[in-house]
Amino acid sequence: MNVPDLLLPTELTRAANMLALVIIIYSLLHAPWRHLKRPDLQHVFLGFIVLLMLAWSAHAGIKPGLNMHLLGTTLLSLMFGLRLALVAFSLVLVAITGFGMAGWSAYGINYLLMAFIPALFSTSLFKWVDRKLPNHFFIYVFVCAFLCAGLAMSLCGLVTTYVMIKSGAYSYSYLMYQYLPFFILMAWSEAVLTGMAITLMAVYEPTWLATFDDLRYLKNRG
Repeated sequence: MNVPDLLLPTELTRAANMLALVIIIYSLLHAPWRHLKRPDLQHVFLGFIVLLMLAWSAHAGIKPGLNMHLLGTTLLSLMFGLRLALVAFSLVLVAITGFGMAGWSAYGINYLLMAFIPALFSTSLFKWVDRKLPNHFFIYVFVCAFLCAGLAMSLCGLVTTYVMIKSGAYSYSYLMYQYLPFFILMAWSEAVLTGMAITLMAVYEPTWLATFDDLRYLKNRG
């Protein structure tokens, strides 16, 4: 993650930049901005953008493009929905790229790997759970928050590893033994922190969660 300039082929980064631009523009135009009409939610939205800037800045790694950090994609997707989350992550990535922690030419591939793919997965899993499983607080917290966050982080690691191998940036054996296994630890951390945060918000500030309805998950046990 946090891919620098010149690590990946130019054709790949250009295509990723174009796709990321389309996604960001679409998200800006179709995001449910009405959810942010309340001043307190505007502050929460901006506050979590700053928080994620710090989280994405606090990374650990051994080689360029192979650093790891918490994502927060499941958290923001549950709080604000997919499109607002994608807008937020575009700003987060602009900030860390501006600080020199990622490459501008690799902005698109970073956005797709660290924001779009895990956020889309999180939203898709939430919608599937919402349709197929009972309306229960435990299911919302454990499956949609805890489990989904861990899976989203794991998916990010798998896709990143695949991109690095196919582009020739690093060898298969090196990534399999020196990079991908550490995503298990990161996935656990992502799952625990997301589950804790969602639990606290659902109990004390349910209005911060666009995907949570206390009438469904708490009062309606059926």
